[in-house]
Amino acid sequence: MSLKNKNLTTQELIKSVIQRIATGPELSKNISREEAKSSMVAIMNGEVSDVRSAIFFIALRMKRETTDENLGVQDAIIESTKSIDVNVDNLVNIADPYDGFTRNVPSSAFILPVLAELGIPSISQGVETVGPKFGCTHHAIFKLHGLNINASHDEVAERVENKKIGWGYIDQKIFSPKLNNLMSLRTEIIKRPVVTTIEVLANPLISKKNHFITGYVHKPYPPIYLNLARNANFNTAIVIRGTEGGIIPSLRQKSNAHFYTSIKKEDELIEINPEEDLNIKQDVRAVGIPETVVKKTAHDKIETKVNPADLAKESLRLGLKALSGEEGVMADCITYGAALIVNHVTNNGIKSSAKEVQNVLKSGSAIHRFK
Repeated sequence: MSLKNKNLTTQELIKSVIQRIATGPELSKNISREEAKSSMVAIMNGEVSDVRSAIFFIALRMKRETTDENLGVQDAIIESTKSIDVNVDNLVNIADPYDGFTRNVPSSAFILPVLAELGIPSISQGVETVGPKFGCTHHAIFKLHGLNINASHDEVAERVENKKIGWGYIDQKIFSPKLNNLMSLRTEIIKRPVVTTIEVLANPLISKKNHFITGYVHKPYPPIYLNLARNANFNTAIVIRGTEGGIIPSLRQKSNAHFYTSIKKEDELIEINPEEDLNIKQDVRAVGIPETVVKKTAHDKIETKVNPADLAKESLRLGLKALSGEEGVMADCITYGAALIVNHVTNNGIKSSAKEVQNVLKSGSAIHRFK
């Protein structure tokens, strides 16, 4: 059924959509891109009850979203996203997991000033916290450091265009308030809705050439992300198999990254060996959480969760040291993630890109940008 053939009210549309997508694993039917978009628009506009909205998201997840359904939901989110032009030739858009990190000390926030020092402006986007992990986010780290995490589009653009800074952070509640208003509903849903996949592809600041960077864990996701990146008009995109779904791979084993260098080109694959390609020799996957941060039970067993605020403090402490020239796991994580991005944007080769990043870190020249 297409909306072109049916003049449905919002409530009739949602009822029809739910009747088809929520009929069990064998009988559920797919909906069109147009129907997915109209349903998502209605949900973000507050025209659909929380109960029906939740059923819509859960039913799509249970039957598994189709390409058209993903694109339809994304079309609606794109319409809700405020975007402005920024006067730079290239802009890297980093989207680490919106639900943050809980098993390692996050390190990717410190990639941004390193990229800026190498002449590549960048932004990070995200939220304060969201499920299912409710972990440590860029928002938390930057807020702790004193950055205005509620900066407007114009304020972020000014930072990006400022050659002495060259990077910024923009929050979802700034560029898409309607989408951000669904946070409490998503918490009640518990499991990941389709929004979790798509929201990271927001494009709030647009330069002459825009590069999308994100991570993944599960193998089916790279082609999904790259397809959505094309729909969001990112000129290039790279999806990296990283720890906890972030953009920095494990330091102790080979990893893959899927990418395209032009919207019209096919997806490509690069395999990276941290020791051979970046001269990184570590026995750990990422920056470990120190015992002083991890809470313990009465039986002295490590709990599975840590306080995100404590992780943010540790991340900021180690990140500032790495930006000041201190070697170690944090510096290696920053090197790995930044080198992949520099290579993707410049095509200078992963080894050459890694050396550029390592030189910046060793010299401490990027620390003045972290403000």
